[in-house]
Amino acid sequence: PVSADRTEEHERMATKKVPVTILTGFLGAGKTTLLNNLLKSSEHKMKFAVIENEFGEVGVDERILNFQQEGEEIIEVMNGCICCTVRGDLSKTLKKIYKKIEKFDGVLIETTGLADPAPVAQTFFVDEDIQKMYNLDGIITVVDAKHILPHLQEKKPEGVENEAAEQLAFADRVLLNKIDLVKDEKELAKVEKAIKAINGTAPIFRCKHSEVHPKHLINIGSFDLKRTLENDPEFLDVDGEHLHDNSVSSVSCKFEGELNVNKLQTWIGQLIQTMSNDLFRYKGVLAVKGKKEKFVFQGVHMLFSGGFDQYDQVWKQGEKRECRFVFIGRDLPKQKLIDGFMACKAKDKLRFKVGDAVLANVGKWTEGKIIRVWDDGNPYRIELKDGEKTNVWGPVDEDAFVRAPSS
Repeated sequence: PVSADRTEEHERMATKKVPVTILTGFLGAGKTTLLNNLLKSSEHKMKFAVIENEFGEVGVDERILNFQQEGEEIIEVMNGCICCTVRGDLSKTLKKIYKKIEKFDGVLIETTGLADPAPVAQTFFVDEDIQKMYNLDGIITVVDAKHILPHLQEKKPEGVENEAAEQLAFADRVLLNKIDLVKDEKELAKVEKAIKAINGTAPIFRCKHSEVHPKHLINIGSFDLKRTLENDPEFLDVDGEHLHDNSVSSVSCKFEGELNVNKLQTWIGQLIQTMSNDLFRYKGVLAVKGKKEKFVFQGVHMLFSGGFDQYDQVWKQGEKRECRFVFIGRDLPKQKLIDGFMACKAKDKLRFKVGDAVLANVGKWTEGKIIRVWDDGNPYRIELKDGEKTNVWGPVDEDAFVRAPSS
């Protein structure tokens, strides 16, 4: 039984409808960067509850979000593809955080890159309790200007949706992101024309690094159910069939331990050369042997970025040093990717120790001695016997780079 006082309190609370913004967009378009920007911006003077979903068994995004304000609550829903499971999970999550609603000015829901935003939006119209608590404020679709056209033109099997197109169809705002990667204005105009062919009503904001003034994105009150129903008459049909393109999948891996960063970069370089068309998105947070900073990498197709200083994050004392990655793409060779990643693990025991004489491959084999191990991510620092005591790194503990002097 619920007391009358509590019922009145609940009704009083439920009179405050909290605005909800859905962030969507195809893989790697820049949704997480946009979320970062909104959470770091002091311009809109708002605090948000964040509901995040990852396509893949190991979530990575929360590791690279720079939360600098007090009071954000991060909730990650990790049950695979959001559009298949969201109606139950999202409703529960929204009801759960509503009790703390005084803290929040709004809710941001970041959908996975493979999710059609329609089922997420449906939650706000088919659940009466949710309707009383929340108001869907807008759907923002982030678009990668460099890569969107091939995704829109991709031929899908019968009955399988083109999610990139659907995300645009439902957008209230379109962020045409990464315009700095498209040098030709005619190409940008072509991209905008393709977007307008799908959605002629959503304003398009051109941007770099997902930077757009929050006033264009928040409290816009632009979600128009009537217009959405015109786009998709089955929008409120909760039992509608929902297939996914099964050729698109995710491969993820997590282990305690550390990597040799030189091996990793070589391996990722090979992947980009051989598989970049099928690698839609890849990202990871890694512990590198010999470095206190976290190595964060992410990429879209052939565009790879990674490094130690990008997010200024270090492994804290006592924190479990672990590595995790997610690859999302078409027809991915799951085991081959996991094996390649695991082959980059740093050896527990090196072949040489400080003081040992070695031969170093610096274009030609040169005598030297080990003066440090695991120096700045490299197994060996070597002082050459070249008359100048030149220092070089042995990047990998293998004979191709460093070997014992012949007897």
